[in-house]
Amino acid sequence: MAKQATIMADQRVCVGVITGVHGIRGLVRVKSFTATPEDIAAYGPLNDKAGTRNFSLTVTGAAKGVLLARIDGVNDRTGAEALRGVELWVERSKLPDAEDDEFYHADLVGLAAVREDGSKFGAVRALHDFGAGEMIEFDLEDGGTVFLPFTHDAVPKIDIGAGRIVVNPPHAIDATRDNDARNDTRDNDGAGDEE
Repeated sequence: MAKQATIMADQRVCVGVITGVHGIRGLVRVKSFTATPEDIAAYGPLNDKAGTRNFSLTVTGAAKGVLLARIDGVNDRTGAEALRGVELWVERSKLPDAEDDEFYHADLVGLAAVREDGSKFGAVRALHDFGAGEMIEFDLEDGGTVFLPFTHDAVPKIDIGAGRIVVNPPHAIDATRDNDARNDTRDNDGAGDEE
C-alpha cells in the first residue's frame, strides 16, 4: 500500500492541504495525504511549505472526502479562509517507517524505470491523484513525459533498494512513441530540400 507524500530536500514531508472552510467558527477542510487520514493530527504541530508558520490541528470530523479540523488560534471564518490552499508539512523523522510492502510516494520520485525486458523507459517524475485513481508521471528516456495508471498491471514491481521500478506500458504508448520518432526522422530527412 502506498503512502502519499511529497518530500523536500530538508526532509520535510507534505502530509495534507487546507482546501476550504466549514461553517463560521473557524473550522477548515483538510485533504490528508496520510494512509489513515486522521493521522495527520498525530505528528504534532505542522508547518507551512516555507516553514515559517506552525499549525496545531484537532480533527473534529469528516465530510465529503476531507477532514474537518480546528486549528489553534483560528476562531472565525475569516481566519480560516486566509488558510485556504496552505500545504501542511512535517519533519520526515516524525513519520513511521514504511512497512516492507509500503513506501512513501516521495521515495519513488527520481527512481529509474525499466520495461519488463530490462530496456530503459525513463525516470519517475511525480505521482498524482486527479480523482479517478492514482497516476504516475515519467520523464521518458528519449524525451517528453507520459502518465501511466499507478496499478499493478502498469507498474508490476517496485524495488526501492535497487533504485528502480519495472513498468509495463500499454502497447499504444510505445507505438505512439515509435511513430513520433519515425515522423521526426522523416521531417529531419527532408529538411533543406526545398529551395
